[in-house]
Amino acid sequence: MTQNSQETVIGRITSVFGVKGWLKVFSYTDPREGILNYPEWTLDLDGKRIPAKLEEGRRQGQGIVVRLKGINDRDLARTYCGAEVRVSTAELPELPEGEFYWFQLEGLDVYTVDDECLGKVHHLMETGSNDVLVVQATAGSIDQRERLIPYLPGDVVQNVDLDSKRMVVEWDRGVLRGGGG
Repeated sequence: MTQNSQETVIGRITSVFGVKGWLKVFSYTDPREGILNYPEWTLDLDGKRIPAKLEEGRRQGQGIVVRLKGINDRDLARTYCGAEVRVSTAELPELPEGEFYWFQLEGLDVYTVDDECLGKVHHLMETGSNDVLVVQATAGSIDQRERLIPYLPGDVVQNVDLDSKRMVVEWDRGVLRGGGG
């Protein structure tokens, strides 16, 4: 997920569904149906921003299908394939203390508990057991390696400070200098 000022990406239109203008959407929300809770979308397609209104949607197999206002045939629907679905961050529900949306973590500087800079959170990945931070090196990093760090608050992730845009992680020095990630 990436952020554009006051918006965040919550999904992507992948293909058409049927002949009446329905679209298949890959949802980044958890649960997947959560994307249906946001009626006002901004579609980002090849740099163009297109306002869209969700008319209806539902779970279809493992995915989500939607009908957007004004899109009533397959050919028109096809022109929206590949668009990112963005919503205003103001529309997102407030999370409990200590929990964060991915877009809030992206861009944070990552330091070890020994105050060594590892880089900046580029993005996160979902894995079977836990989310993983993809930390890319910056000019101030201890080296120029990309690291995959498990997002395990209280275990690996010791502190997240959104105001100072800083995250502190417990990361073994052997992993830092050795061959691991």
